[in-house]
Amino acid sequence: MQFITIKKLLVGTALTTALVACQATDGNTTQQAESNLANTKNALTLDRIYTDYEFRSDYIGQIRWLEDGTGYTSVEKSKTTKADDKGKQVPIGRDIVLYNPETLQGEVLVSAEQLTPRNTEKPLAIHDYIWSGDRKQLLIYTNSKKVWRSNSRGDYWVLNLSTNALVKLGGDAAKPSSLMFAKFSPDGTRVAYVRDDNIYVENLNDNSISQLTHDAGNGIINGLFDWVYEEEFSIRDGFRWSPDGKKIAFWQLDTSGSKDFIMINNTDALYPTITKFPYPKVGETNSLANIGIVDLASKKVTMTKLPNNSREMYIPRMNWAGTGEAILIQHVNRKQDTNILYLVNSQNAAISKIMVEQEETYLDFYDDAHWINDGKYFVWTSERSGWRDLYRISRDGKEVINLTPGNFDVTVFGSIQAIDEKGGWLYFTASKGNTSERYLYRSKLDGSVVNQRLTPKAFAGVNYYQMSPNGQWAVHSHSAFDQPTQKRLVMVANHQEKHMMMDNQKLIDKLATINKPSHEFFQVKARDGVVLDGYIMRPADFDPNKKYPIIFYVYSEPAGQTVQNRWRGNSYVWDAYMTEQGYIIASIDSRGAASPKGREWRKSIYGAVGILSSRDQADALDAMSKRWDYIDTDRVGIWGHSGGGSMTLNMLFRYPEQYHVGISLAPVPDQKLYDTIYQERYSGLLPDYEEGYKQGSPITHAKNLQGNLLLVHGTGDDNVHYQGAERLINELVKHNKQFEFMSYPNRSHSLREGKGTTLHLQTMKTQYFNRYLKNKQ
Repeated sequence: MQFITIKKLLVGTALTTALVACQATDGNTTQQAESNLANTKNALTLDRIYTDYEFRSDYIGQIRWLEDGTGYTSVEKSKTTKADDKGKQVPIGRDIVLYNPETLQGEVLVSAEQLTPRNTEKPLAIHDYIWSGDRKQLLIYTNSKKVWRSNSRGDYWVLNLSTNALVKLGGDAAKPSSLMFAKFSPDGTRVAYVRDDNIYVENLNDNSISQLTHDAGNGIINGLFDWVYEEEFSIRDGFRWSPDGKKIAFWQLDTSGSKDFIMINNTDALYPTITKFPYPKVGETNSLANIGIVDLASKKVTMTKLPNNSREMYIPRMNWAGTGEAILIQHVNRKQDTNILYLVNSQNAAISKIMVEQEETYLDFYDDAHWINDGKYFVWTSERSGWRDLYRISRDGKEVINLTPGNFDVTVFGSIQAIDEKGGWLYFTASKGNTSERYLYRSKLDGSVVNQRLTPKAFAGVNYYQMSPNGQWAVHSHSAFDQPTQKRLVMVANHQEKHMMMDNQKLIDKLATINKPSHEFFQVKARDGVVLDGYIMRPADFDPNKKYPIIFYVYSEPAGQTVQNRWRGNSYVWDAYMTEQGYIIASIDSRGAASPKGREWRKSIYGAVGILSSRDQADALDAMSKRWDYIDTDRVGIWGHSGGGSMTLNMLFRYPEQYHVGISLAPVPDQKLYDTIYQERYSGLLPDYEEGYKQGSPITHAKNLQGNLLLVHGTGDDNVHYQGAERLINELVKHNKQFEFMSYPNRSHSLREGKGTTLHLQTMKTQYFNRYLKNKQ
């Protein structure tokens, strides 16, 4: 299949108009509807979902495999209890328990009593924990505070298991919740961390502290990242110990050239307070990134001198190249179509270029090089074949072996599950044959055996694995569209289940009592023949002779995929609730979405995000309505969040005859208001693609609104700024387009902070669709 590109579309390429619907995967909806009618008395309510939390999933957290793969540790309620205010015996805190995967016997390795500081009665809350290499010491992360999307600032304590001494790091000068990214040296004698934008190292023998960088301030930050790096490159921890423990390599960013964005908090104090942070919008000045190497013995800091380094370049990844002799730096241009890999000598900072990764459009992901054979080779992710593959590449970049050949994608997030050097296996997840599903595969590191599937056929759906470092054991997570996640401990080679760790039986039993909708995965063709994936949900009492209003859930940005055969938690339950109200629910992934369908699929939208993808959505609706005449084309609704909010606006504004009611949550109405790294990656540099930015932005077409629009935004959104909602409001007012608007004070991009927020939002969504779509005359 040849994909039409957005560039061709903009210059007016002639298009065909034929729409062809493909065969459904499950057409027996009438029989399934009849079987579901037995539950018609057990109706869902919003309170059941969002107040009583009846459909909450079980949870297992903070499992850590031991480095040798002989066991794993888990954080669990303490065996020791005490009486609460009502006299009930409750756990005093949490223990860390060590499990043997062969016998499944557990022993308390660290008790809550051991994690109770002197002169206190309350043990430390375990927000995260790390073992030293010899497992004689434990690093506890606690009292954490949110920094943008994650709780990345807090307190760190070290427990010495030999002496039972529990010591807080940072010394007397450290304020509460002020340390970031603490981690042991390879030999376990020291811990390095970031404080006040500088890097420190603390000796665990005497708790003496050495400051390694001294230049933080005036926009300089060391060992951490600015907002846009953290958000768009998915990196927070900005320094790396060398394997020999003699050096630390770190990122340094000069943020002083980036303009600040300002948010106003009007509700938490008598007078407004201001939050200010560097945020480079499209076309604006980025931070200047560089890499430094500090020698722990001399405390000397050497800054690398990358060729042509400037604010027009990024450093999305850096790590030690197998040994302490060199680091590998990935140097990416602002357009993000070229990634140059440099080896930098850690002694003299000499630089050698070993490889260039290049695309005609953009590189849409960045991953560390995974070094093997003492730094002789590294495993690398690339789309150079047209598909996302894993390669074994020699240290000099000259020997390249594709370890996952074939017309399928390795999934980008968590693709490499484990590398077993001793056995010679690479374990990875991929979507082979069905892009809505994920399975575990393995290939030999020498390429002699490739793409051997390990997940049994019985686990149709989405599968993730938390594997032991040697690849012998894994915690296997499986879910499907209407099947909640279950976790099993398995032997990987034959996928033998040793223990059901989380069966979610209570939730499964609860779901069996509701008016469960039928669902179906399907495909339709866009006007130019491109196949689009979708799912559809029908009411339990579905009558094919009736007409039903339809609500589309949409995202269709390059950063996400909605059509997956996986459990979606309360999102599924709300959809089921809406089918009880008499709606059909559906979702379509238009081209450009992050579906594992190859490079050409994803990158055909380059230069004008929102144009071709919105046309695909409209084409899919046309095809579906021709195939299923029970869809009422006079009552079509759509909603989405973030990029899905933007797509919702595009559908209402660009295709007003087809889409009648839309709810847009936290959208980007004008793409020029979003950050450099994300928007320029997919939309191109502004001087080259200004028309694409204009036509792809919903605000350009706001004058075409005919239906009912509910616009929702949080005033404390540091990601997609409230500023965009205000600009869109002005444009709609200018053209006398009536709409409804809800602002949530100080809520972030997730729109969930504050008591009652989720229930309020979901109630508002439901009532809006009922008022303007279900009851439309």
